[in-house]
Amino acid sequence: MGKHKILTVLEKELVVALGCTEPVAICLAAATAKSYVNGQIQSITVKASGNIIKNAKSVGIPGMSAKGLEFAAALGAAAGDPEKKLEILDGLTMEDQQSALTLIEAGKVTAGQADSPKRLYIEVIVETDQKTAKVVISDNHSNITLIEVDGKAVYLGGCENIGIQTDEEELEALTIDEIYEWALTADLNDLTLIKKSIELNKRIGLEGLSGDYGLNVGKTIKENVKKGILSDDLATVAMSLAAAGSDARMAGSTLPVMANTGSGNQGIAVTLPVVAAAEKLQVSEEKMIRAVALSHLITIHIKSKFGRLSALCGVTAAGMGASGAIVYLLDGGLQQIKAAIQNTIGNVSGMICDGAKAGCAMKVSTCSNVAVQSALLALNHQEIKSTDGFIHDDVEKSIESFCKLGNEGTKQTDDLILKLMMEK
Repeated sequence: MGKHKILTVLEKELVVALGCTEPVAICLAAATAKSYVNGQIQSITVKASGNIIKNAKSVGIPGMSAKGLEFAAALGAAAGDPEKKLEILDGLTMEDQQSALTLIEAGKVTAGQADSPKRLYIEVIVETDQKTAKVVISDNHSNITLIEVDGKAVYLGGCENIGIQTDEEELEALTIDEIYEWALTADLNDLTLIKKSIELNKRIGLEGLSGDYGLNVGKTIKENVKKGILSDDLATVAMSLAAAGSDARMAGSTLPVMANTGSGNQGIAVTLPVVAAAEKLQVSEEKMIRAVALSHLITIHIKSKFGRLSALCGVTAAGMGASGAIVYLLDGGLQQIKAAIQNTIGNVSGMICDGAKAGCAMKVSTCSNVAVQSALLALNHQEIKSTDGFIHDDVEKSIESFCKLGNEGTKQTDDLILKLMMEK
């Protein structure tokens, strides 16, 4: 695969996002619909797939105290600028929140589950005293596939089934071998996005360590290191910084992050365990940048087969990327990187996704710990064998098995998780 094509993959899959991408996508759909109609809002109707509902139901929205599908839609319709795409929440105020809440209190906003087989599907209808507009986003958080005004299509676009932004032909030749070679030899001038991901995601990680967000998972780990209850080692620094970033993001921090394949939490989990490990090991800045590039690309490679939303937690894929990168930081080679990925697949592949929320930081912490553990085992030439579970001798086949589990084996689980969440 040409090196310029790998750079293109990074440019398409690393995107700055403010807030959890599911409520952001609802907000974007509503803002887009409102931009096509004038007049006073009479009603807003939201219909979303189960996976969107899971991730938008309870997660914090940056700068706001309210949350939920209805609020995200009302906020977008009342004050959102659709030109900002996944940064649509940037600049919104408490006055905007009140405008949204006024719509909800007046009974003008309703939300429910869409009748769609797609795992990522959002439909928002905004009706005013003059016109009605309908917007559909599917397969990708910013992929608008339909805009209707008064029942007539004014835009038919987007792409069908793009769980990932990159063209399939650009991903066909992407393998762990290709990724490893590119990450070690790429011109540092081509890694601007990687540097930016380190900068943005470290900032929110430090914010989580210093502030009071969600469950304070990262901060609690750090405090217990200071007390001597936990040791100050590679695993705890990786867990602490990464979990703190998730703490802040899930609780509504107004800081943006660099998302990986549509997920900001995943971007945090890909980046911060590697950054924390690099700083603990005192490696050069160049080595840290190349390690983070390796982590991003391994995760993109896995997610291109896994899809954007699943009954399984996407941070597990980020843990696989981080594990390979930590091997590289510890001077391991390609075969040990592959072994670390295998070990991580064999460890966390069954972790379910029960929606975006404060508790996601605990999953980020778990996967960061597993990334370090898997790396250390690989460096000691310990690897889960192909006789165990669904692991193959070939890491690419193990990745395919993991992705089949997420795509084909969890539909009933996904339905049950949503049912249990909605019963509360």
